[in-house]
Parts: sequence; C-alpha cells; structure tokens
Amino acid sequence: MNFRFITYILGWIFNFQSGFLLITYIISLFLGEKSGNAFLISAIICAVTGAIFTYKKPSNKAFYAKDGFTAVALGWIVVSITGALPFLISGEIPSVFDALFETISGYTTTGATILSDVEALSKCMLFWRSFTHWIGGMGVLVFVLCIIPLAGGNNMHLMRAESPGPSVGKLVPRVNSTALILYGIYTALTVAECILLLCGGMSLFEAVTTSFATAGTGGFGIRNSSMAEYSMYIQNVVAVFMALFGVNFTIYFLALVKKPKEILKSDELKAYIGIILIATVVIGFNIRSAFPSLGSAMQQSFFQVASIITTTGFSTADFNLWPSLSKTILVAIMFVGACAGSTGGGIKVSRIVIAWRNVRNEIASFVHPKSVNITHMDGKKVKKEVVKSINTYLVLYFIVFVVSVLLISLENYSFETNFTSVAATLNNIGPGLDQVGPMENFGKFNPFSKCIFMFDMLAGRLELIPMVILFSPMLWKKK
Repeated sequence: MNFRFITYILGWIFNFQSGFLLITYIISLFLGEKSGNAFLISAIICAVTGAIFTYKKPSNKAFYAKDGFTAVALGWIVVSITGALPFLISGEIPSVFDALFETISGYTTTGATILSDVEALSKCMLFWRSFTHWIGGMGVLVFVLCIIPLAGGNNMHLMRAESPGPSVGKLVPRVNSTALILYGIYTALTVAECILLLCGGMSLFEAVTTSFATAGTGGFGIRNSSMAEYSMYIQNVVAVFMALFGVNFTIYFLALVKKPKEILKSDELKAYIGIILIATVVIGFNIRSAFPSLGSAMQQSFFQVASIITTTGFSTADFNLWPSLSKTILVAIMFVGACAGSTGGGIKVSRIVIAWRNVRNEIASFVHPKSVNITHMDGKKVKKEVVKSINTYLVLYFIVFVVSVLLISLENYSFETNFTSVAATLNNIGPGLDQVGPMENFGKFNPFSKCIFMFDMLAGRLELIPMVILFSPMLWKKK
C-alpha cells in the first residue's frame, strides 16, 4: 500500500474542497448573509491541510487497484467531514451526526434529509446542499482528474473505484481527457436545464440549485414541498432531465461523435427506457382516480418514476398515499436504479440485464445440457470476469442490505419504514415509505441508526467495494 501517495491524493482533495467552499462563500457575499463566514473558515482549514499534504510530491508513484479503492473511500470521507464544517460552524445544523448525515447525503446524491424545515436554512446553506449534489454526481476524484493527473498511467484505478457500473473504460486514450469530456457533457446538460427552468419563471437561485440537484440525481429541494409548488412546465422539465441524467454518459459521447448505430445497440438504454415507460403507464392507470384526468395522473406518474429510478428523490405528491401496486413498483425500481456510467444510484440496469441473461442461460443449460449458452450485452460477449464481479456485487449488496435492516430494526419502527429507509439510503434515493416517506425526514432516528445510514449512502455511491475494503482487516495487514 502506497500510503504516501494516497495522502498526496487526499491533499489535493482538501485543496479542491477549499475551492468549492470558497465559491459558496463568495455567493454568500452576494446574498449578504453573515452565515457565509462559516464557508471561509472551512475553506482556510481545508487549504492549510491540503498544503501540508501536497507540499512534497512522493517519489514512489506505484499505484495499484487496492490503492485506488482506498484513496477513493478515504477521499469521500474527507469531503463529507469537511463539507459538514459550515453547518456546524454556523450553528444551522448544530448536531455533528446530523451535519455529517446531511453532507454525506448531499455528496452521495442521496437526498435524504434530517431537516423538518428546509426553508429555515440560509440561502448560502441551501446552495451548498445542492452544490454538493453537483460535485458528487460525477465524482470527486473524476473532477480532480479533469484538472491534474494524479497517478500517471494508473489514474484508471481511481476512476474505476469511483464510477458507477460493472465496468468502466476510457472514452479517449488519456484518462484525464476522458474525465474532462464527462464533465463537459455534465456541465452542458446542467446549463441547458437551468436555462429552461429560467424560461419557466424560476429565479436564478432556484434554477441553479434545482439544476444542481437534478444533475447529480440528488433531490435536495429548497422548499419543504420539494417540487409540488412549481408549475407543470417546471415539473416536466425536471422530470425529463432526471431521466436524461440517468443515461450512461457514454451514450452522449457517441452522439457527439455521430455513432448512432452504437447507440442503437445499447441493450441497457433500451431496458432503461422500457422500464420507465411500463412503470409510468401502469402507475398512471393505478392512480388515475386521485387526479382530475388520466393525463395529469400520467404526468405525476412519469415524474415520480423518473425521480425514483434515477434515484433523484424529488417529489410532487405524497406517493406514500398511493395504492399498494404503485408503491410496490416504485420500491422495485428503487433497487433497479439508473444506467451504469450515469449519475444515478441503485444496482444499475446493466447489472440487472446481464444477471437476468446469465440466469436464463443457466436454466437453458439444465434443459439442454449439451448446448453452449453465452451471455451477450450490446451484441458482444460478456467476459467471465464481468459476470463474476456482478455476482460478487449482488451477494455483497444483499448482505449489506439485510444487516442494515436488522440493525435499523433495533429502533422498533415498522418493517416498511426499516426496509425502505435502507433501500432509500443504500440506493442513494432519499425518500422511502411510511416514516421516511416524501413528506417525512430521517431526523427521528438515533445517532446509531444515522451512522448505519451514512455508511450505506457512501457504500451505495461507491458501489460497495471501496467502503467494504476500507473496513477489511486484510487491507491493513503488512505482508
């Protein structure tokens, strides 16, 4: 383990975090809010720490997969702790556990909150909450790699450890160029949504914060009612962009380089669109009696389906009150999640598709023992290593989920609350059902349960492995 180089990487994360905090401080000056001084103090703390860690570049540049996983896991813990400082210093969220919960929820783009009155926060704090979504959506290390090459030819270890999905590859030969392209697409989509929201009558502050929360598929709203008070035009714009940010960003790159045939080959994209359409239609018909017309029911259904499958977590209605079938479908797509290589959470559509096809082939081999069945994705053979990694992920996911539900159940809330609260945090969604429904919050849980949720949010955002490895005794043993 190259601890010196990992420390160097963490130093750069402190440096960038200082810059993010300073941006928010400048915005607080424009808003004329004294609570913004908390961001200046936090930025100075990060800048000093970062300067110490990056003062001397390490001579040993050997950097392997386990180093990448460790650096990413520690890096996310660093941004979570430092990102909580403004809440604590300003006193707007005085509890350490609550401040950490809110910050981790922001960076992991979960959108679960401990706040019962979001509108009581100052505007600069509301901006910071949404800004953490935008930073965390594409990834902290991916952002750093846009600017500086940290580990020479081993940068891919960092990107693979942080990027969501069963496999991550380069769009272009250089990793930092790939990161730059990804963030270019990410920024362009964010700006496009912001412009459309401004056209719908939103103020600049509302448009920016909503676009940040949508882009990162996070769902932190600046109103207690989330998106319910906004016009149907604004709701539709947000719903469409939630769905767009749930698409694998490689698809947008292929569109830019004009390769439509490659886009049409994407089995994941077809499955993603199909799930959204089927879920929207079924839920729309199921809830039609609660709305003035079938059209408005379909509109509300599409918004909520797009919000849940992309793990954004915005809401326009209390779906906790919807019929059982609709709630069951929403819980099911909580686990499915968005596409690999998007800003969304969940298990990922590609994993579901590959796992299903692998199961189908295994069943076929029992029926026809002499047949040769190969799992394909996008017209290509899926490597055994990928299938193995997916199986490992699913088993680990199941273990973490079950253990988390058991630990949360110690508080003696309803099974629906316990089950969906873990589903909402591990899949980085935000709202669940019952006591954690869209009109509720996580503030009622005790510090122990909040720690479980915080671990689940980080583990879910980092695809489990980095966080599990970090707590594995084998990592820290000297050979």
